[in-house]
Amino acid sequence: MFEMMNTLEMKTILAPLILLPVTIGALIFGLLLKGIDRLLVARLQRRIGPPLLQPFFDIIKLMQKQSMVPIGAPRKLFLALPLLGSCSMFLAMGLVPIPGVYEPSSQFGDLLVLLYLLAIPAIVLMLAGSASGSTFGAIGFSREMSIMLAYEGPLLLVLVSVAIKTGLSQGEFITFSLMDIVRYQQLNGSFLFDPWMWPAVLAYLSFIPANLGIPPFDIPEAESEVLEGPLCEYSGPALALFKIMSTMKTIVVLALGIALFCPGTNTGMWAAVIFVFKCSLFFLLTKSLLRASVGRMRIDQAFLFYFKWPELLGVVGLLLIVLQG
Repeated sequence: MFEMMNTLEMKTILAPLILLPVTIGALIFGLLLKGIDRLLVARLQRRIGPPLLQPFFDIIKLMQKQSMVPIGAPRKLFLALPLLGSCSMFLAMGLVPIPGVYEPSSQFGDLLVLLYLLAIPAIVLMLAGSASGSTFGAIGFSREMSIMLAYEGPLLLVLVSVAIKTGLSQGEFITFSLMDIVRYQQLNGSFLFDPWMWPAVLAYLSFIPANLGIPPFDIPEAESEVLEGPLCEYSGPALALFKIMSTMKTIVVLALGIALFCPGTNTGMWAAVIFVFKCSLFFLLTKSLLRASVGRMRIDQAFLFYFKWPELLGVVGLLLIVLQG
């Protein structure tokens, strides 16, 4: 005789079925955003630009080609890295709530898990640059490591600020549950409109360009200098997986920002429309306009910038939350 499965067992079994539509939808949406970005930047720079669906065409084309492995490179590691990076972002997308549309179970992870998952793409790129044996890859490796050390500090300070703000309101010192953070804002108002949280908001906005490799912080993969650095020796499906990883990371970072600062109270189809609008606006303001209007920094300039301003904003934001509590 079979015993009835408890709720946790049912959620564990159904998790892949629940996450699949979310992650596939996020990938399609991310590729569309990349197409809009490329077209918008081209028009802002008085160019015609590629078709809107060009990111889809790129993935399809690369999937039909052969992945070449450089002589002397560890083949298994070389080909496993893009798969690891893309899988980490698919998993991360399943942990980010889409208010009114999708609420991940707290059994699957929280803010700390996302913090670790968001670091995997940078680590994968560093290992890819090292494994390729290319001089350009080695330069990209060192640049990626430097910029990662610079922007991870502000991100950690932002997450801790939001976690303390929510925890203090619930009689705790800190909470790392994203769903608790979202529900608190739905009941008490978005952090985006709380002046005490504005330094944290600005610090998170500053974190986005470097994490996503957006000019002026696209230093590790600078096409005109190091020929995409860690990706220089990649081709075919392996390169396609890196592009998928980048696309998914974009949606994860945007969705996390919405969950942290402006989740909203809508439900159903209207909530999905509002979420898409917020992501698109967030994306255009933090990527497209920035990419079209500024030039690339040197690695030392970017490193000092993050240790001066975003780090300072993060510290100020954290102190304000602690003093307020």
